[in-house]
Amino acid sequence: MSALSDNVRDLFSRPIPAWVTVVDHDGVPHNTVVWVDVDGDEVLFNTAVGRVKERILRTNPTVSLSVLNPEHAWHWASVTGVAKMTTEDGDEVIDRLAKKYLGVDEYPFRTEGEQRVTVRVAADKVVEVTPDD
Repeated sequence: MSALSDNVRDLFSRPIPAWVTVVDHDGVPHNTVVWVDVDGDEVLFNTAVGRVKERILRTNPTVSLSVLNPEHAWHWASVTGVAKMTTEDGDEVIDRLAKKYLGVDEYPFRTEGEQRVTVRVAADKVVEVTPDD
């Protein structure tokens, strides 16, 4: 497991949309934009049971998350690791992410019967580029 640098921690802690890449059973990558945050040395995001990335992660938990500083195109970070999923704190985490990204106390896009899933990624590999590099 790789520790997150202060730079990586800062980028993933900011309300910048990130993109997550997972690889389906046939080797085809699937990218989606997600809200992210940092918890210790893990990067986390949230999804719902039944969504494509959740289904793929059940069979192939390798995942990559990347974020780009919107103020500087050559300031970015990427974390690759193995996803661990749980529904125990799914609603709490999506509400926390909604507060971070939208400034609201509750995630406003819930659908009836939806079960939220928190995905935590401990970094096996970290790549980062800062404006000074």
